[in-house]
Amino acid sequence: MKRIFLNHFLGLVCALGLTPQVTAQELTALARVDAQASGIADGWFGRTDLTLHLSQGVPFRVFTLDAPPRLVVDFREVDFDGLSAQDLIQPGGRIASVRFGAFQPGWSRLVADMAEPMLPQEIGMPVDPDTGRARLEISLKTASPAAFTAAAGTAPDPDWTPAFLSAAAVPRPGADRFTVVLDPGHGGIDPGAEREGVNEKELMLSFARTLAEALRRSGVEVVLTREEDVFVSLQSRVAIAHRAEGDLFISLHADSLEQGGAAGATVYTLSDEASDAATEHLAARHNRSDIIAGADLTGSDDQVAQVLLDLARQETGPRSALLAMHLAEGMAGAGGPMNRRPLREAGFSVLKSADIPSVLIEIGFLSSRRDLANLGDPVWRQGMARGIASGVLSWRDADAARAPLVRQ
Repeated sequence: MKRIFLNHFLGLVCALGLTPQVTAQELTALARVDAQASGIADGWFGRTDLTLHLSQGVPFRVFTLDAPPRLVVDFREVDFDGLSAQDLIQPGGRIASVRFGAFQPGWSRLVADMAEPMLPQEIGMPVDPDTGRARLEISLKTASPAAFTAAAGTAPDPDWTPAFLSAAAVPRPGADRFTVVLDPGHGGIDPGAEREGVNEKELMLSFARTLAEALRRSGVEVVLTREEDVFVSLQSRVAIAHRAEGDLFISLHADSLEQGGAAGATVYTLSDEASDAATEHLAARHNRSDIIAGADLTGSDDQVAQVLLDLARQETGPRSALLAMHLAEGMAGAGGPMNRRPLREAGFSVLKSADIPSVLIEIGFLSSRRDLANLGDPVWRQGMARGIASGVLSWRDADAARAPLVRQ
């Protein structure tokens, strides 16, 4: 797989009239996708062809990931505006779904979920010497599960190592500062919930900035896990909180959930058992964020995750539960509206920090007509941000008062 990618990358460089020593980072102009000319087509004998027409050639790489089987294409860099998944896939085809978008600054990604294991047989990006237009061509062929698993894995070229494998450096606050880490859910290639032209990733980034301003006005240090529309892995979100030496971690979401008539603000804390079936379903969706973005999770260690979970219960569980109560009271005091059961528990991966009190807040649900209207109202968002800030400050004082008793 690596040899296939390298040969086509060098071919692209030569087609652009550059020398092979030019690195991917030196080619930064955005390529635009021609949606009408692009597509995915199944052929005979287990063959599937993916074709993406671009306004210009760009460096790219192709690899596959297992569990579930996925094809991943990284670009530097492509503008996917105007392209939808329906433009590419065929109902009932060997490619079950496809998503694409920003991944990290300067990087774009396309992830295709396979209905059955397939491996690339031919990869190319011929560039028209007169117009500069390019055409990404990937020919896939049905493969056995064993052959697919053996070939799958992130390409090891260090120049293409995805930034999600390590958390970005964050400024450390002063020793006497109280630091809140805000985590705007989703981002980049992972849009989160979408409803009537509204998507969760943009809404939560905007809300996180509003909440950060409210907290900073109260003298609180604030760090965001992402400052722009980029993908951040679940593991990196927790790592950022640790690097910032956060005093607490708040993950912000506005999901869409038809089960259980979900509506109103809800605060979740960590537990290995969900409060109810709807919450369990919600946690499962959140925990798939890394898979959605095409992350390789084969190195994850379930035993380590269980240890973290146990530590979280012992060290931060009661503090997180108290934080959830103060936040729910603050939001209710700001007018809510609150969910009929505003305090719930589930196994959200992003809450598995062993030493930082952590909660996940669903500000509202895009699947609720009332919540959707509220979330689109900047005045309502300001009020909700003030309510959360009030809850944070109230918890900070209560936690500080309890600290001497805990030490005894």
